[in-house]
Amino acid sequence: MEAPESVRSAPLRELVDELVTYVLAGLPADRRTVVGLCGPPGAGKSRAAWLLMKALRRAGIAAGQVPMDGFHLSNRQLEARGARSRKGAPDTFDVAGFRNILERIRARGDDTIYAPDFSRPLDEPIAAVHAVAPDARVVITEGNYLLFEEDGWAEIRPLLDLVIYLDVPDRTLTRRLVHRHRAHGRADDQARDWVHTVDLPNAAAVARTRCRADLVWKPVP
Repeated sequence: MEAPESVRSAPLRELVDELVTYVLAGLPADRRTVVGLCGPPGAGKSRAAWLLMKALRRAGIAAGQVPMDGFHLSNRQLEARGARSRKGAPDTFDVAGFRNILERIRARGDDTIYAPDFSRPLDEPIAAVHAVAPDARVVITEGNYLLFEEDGWAEIRPLLDLVIYLDVPDRTLTRRLVHRHRAHGRADDQARDWVHTVDLPNAAAVARTRCRADLVWKPVP
């Protein structure tokens, strides 16, 4: 089957359905396919991953999920490093731990692999939220820095078979991120300050990696 257009603008569900058709057409029988969903904070990566998981399972494909955000350093570790005010920056993650679990996933052993996730209400990572079963043929990971090249992230891209970049306008990111921070307890001025001093600078760094993606999605409502 022909690959999708490298840049596509369409509703997210339509883009996901196209991706499932493409992935299934070339799914190898002897190894797992690891799909990465990349983009700035607030781009909708978690929702895209959820839709992709559902679509794969509807198609009868066993799939698993390993979010990059599960590898946030804990607040205790960030405070020890003096980095709590930069939480979400590239150097505030356990990159080696993330790499190690992706390597185990690609090895496709007989064990279930447990992966952490990030709890927004707790503002902390939680261990063993996701389970990648031995029969999983597709594993989805999503996060900001899948295509990043500094701070140890360059070792991640070679472990991913296909990376999709979600390209969303800054004004949409700002609106979503302010709403997210307010929903989890920050006052309006605190939420806006965090978005403009932390989230959007990180988003700009992530945007510079767009050229390394295999596909670019521009989801429309």
